[in-house]
This record gives sequence, C-alpha cells and structure tokens, in this order.
Amino acid sequence: MQKYDFIIIGSGIIGLSMAHSIKGRKLEARILILDKEPGEARHASGRNSGVLHSGFYYTADSLKAKFTVEGARAMKAYVKAKGLGLNQCGKLVVAQNEHELGQLDELLRRGQRNGSNVRLIDEAEALDIEPNVKTFKRCLYSPDTASIDPKEVCASLKKDLIDLGVEFSYDTKYSGRSMNVVQTSQGDFEGGKIINCAGLYADRVAQDFGFGMKYTMIPFKGLYLKYTKNKSDVSVNIYPVPNLKNPFLGVHFTKTVDGDIKIGPTAIPALWRENYDAKSGFSFNEMAEISFYESKLYLTNAFNFRSLAHEEIRKYYKWYFISLAQSMVKRIDPQGFTEYTRPGIRAQLLDKTTLSLVQDFVVEGDHKSIHVLNAVSPAFTCAFPFSQYVVDRYVFI
Repeated sequence: MQKYDFIIIGSGIIGLSMAHSIKGRKLEARILILDKEPGEARHASGRNSGVLHSGFYYTADSLKAKFTVEGARAMKAYVKAKGLGLNQCGKLVVAQNEHELGQLDELLRRGQRNGSNVRLIDEAEALDIEPNVKTFKRCLYSPDTASIDPKEVCASLKKDLIDLGVEFSYDTKYSGRSMNVVQTSQGDFEGGKIINCAGLYADRVAQDFGFGMKYTMIPFKGLYLKYTKNKSDVSVNIYPVPNLKNPFLGVHFTKTVDGDIKIGPTAIPALWRENYDAKSGFSFNEMAEISFYESKLYLTNAFNFRSLAHEEIRKYYKWYFISLAQSMVKRIDPQGFTEYTRPGIRAQLLDKTTLSLVQDFVVEGDHKSIHVLNAVSPAFTCAFPFSQYVVDRYVFI
C-alpha cells in the first residue's frame, strides 16, 4: 500500500490550492491528489464564470467576506506572474426601483466593512463607464472586479504542483475508507491526513469520516448564454441587485477573459449531482434523495424555495432568460444570443435540521481528516487565502 503524508480528494481549485499551501509550509511533504475524472477542474472549477469577485456581497462575519478581497488580489498576482489571461473590466450593480436603492446601500456597507473598493455612482457616471447600461438613479461600481480563465489557472497550478513533487492519480474514484486508508477504484492509499475537497460529493466523503452529518447536497444547474453578435455591446460586468436572503446573484452580463459577452447563470434545481444534461452522471439513488429534499423544501416553502424553483425553471425558456438581461441595458440584440456554454452545477449545501441553504464555506475535521464543504462561489476567488487558512488552522495542528 502506498503511503503519503497528505491525501487530497478532488483536483478542483480548492484541492490544488490546498496542496500548494501545504508545500509552502512543508516542502518535503508527500502529497497525493485523487480525482475520479481524467483531469483537473472537470466540474465547478472548470465550468464557472471566471469572474474574480470583490467581496461586497458577504456579511462581515463570514469566511467569504474574510477572504474574497485578499483572494482576488492573490489570484491576480498569480495570473500576472504566470502570464495568464486577465481582463480587468470592472462591474456595475444596477437598480431597477427605490427598494433596490436601499439594497445597494447595504451592499456598499458590506463592501466597506470587507475592505472592497466599491462606491455608489449616479446614472451619468455609470453611462461614462458603460454607455449601454440602464439603472435607476444610482448603481454600485466595483472597478476591481476582473475575469480570468479558470481552466487555464487550474492547469498552471497543477504544473506548479508537479514541479514541487505532488503526485496525481486520475480516473481514481473514491469508494470508502478504513481508518486513514482511502479505498478507490485504483486501489488503497494510506494518508497521514485526509483532506476532502470533493465538491459535489464532499458531504458524502465527510459523512464516511463522521463529519457533516447535518448536511446534504442540493445541486443547482447554472446555464450561460453566449452573445456571438459582437464583443462590444457590453464592456463591463453588469449585475442586478441580488436577493440577499439566498446565495444566488441573478442573471447578469459577464465579460470573459477574452472579451466575450455572456448572460447567466440560472440556478435551476438539479435532479442529481452531475445533472449537466439528461444523461450525464445519472444516479437513481441520488435523484431519489434529492427529490425527497426538494419536495420537502417545496411543500414547506423553506427560504421561499417554491417561487425560486418556479422562477428558475422559467429560465429554460430562452426568450425569458434573455429578457432578464435586457432589463439592465439600453439595447442588445436578442438574436445575438446563439449558443449555450457548458453548464455548471453549484454544489450547494443544505442544512437538514433547519431546511436552509448554507451561505458560507464550512470546514469540519480533526487531527486525521479535514472536510471542505460548501465551497461555492466565490470559492475560486478565495482559493489561495482560504486554503492557507485551512492549512494553518486545521492541517498543521
């Protein structure tokens, strides 16, 4: 049996950055990263929007607030040092009515507490930044919001880790554990410490170790529509004012690292964990379990799930999806949205005891295993400082 100091389950951005942080503390550590896929970042990390967030959405006592500003700074420094793509396009959060102006004020307060470079601007200044934007009186401006290529970043980070001696085992599906022996489709591996960064399956792995018992995963499907008419009709990210009671940011305009325009994402309740389409990753057991909890949420209308589900399912209608984005700009050609990008699945944690969506990152563990749960947006932005926090607080104890 092969033995390692650390075994990391999952090669998304959190698993990769966790290994990077460990090597920063202990260069001689022997690390193995396992993944059931044939390569790195095949799920959320390689399918997200690529936006580096600026930290004004999150309450001050949260891990997201603690690490977003620092994480964006660290990620920008990394991509610049490696010569990777970076589009420092900025973001406008637009209002549609008086009520949403009050929500902008709350976002500004959060941003200021979290150290984010944000300010409220009037409609005239917004039009100077983006002539096509449409807002009600004011909007929130975040000049530091930027876009990167998440797959490019993960590939670069993997190369760095290989150069540092980290080993990878792909097509290696986790199947269970016995003490600190990880059982997989490629045999057994023993680790001094197991670090669970398994994304959509992080709750399952955690529960094998006796952690995360009050949680389950409720996946939400994110779809983006690409605007292929041109790259010039929108020059910055344009977001609506979000509903601060749930973790979704609403349909918005994203400027990608290469200047493309896309709208999205949806947050459609998925039927199983890898429900990217009608067949991929299908599991009857997963569908039964998820349907049970989604039915429970629907019947109790926890966190207003019923209207959320109805609203999100409407976004399968392309015309409606586009109309939500149209409300934030003066002009856009609906016929210009011609193709969907690869869908993503948000690995959203549900607290089974309260029937509430968990808003923040969750870390549980002991001296033998650590489990990163609910590593959802802005996990990519936060990856470097968040991983350092986990390593300092949970790994080297």
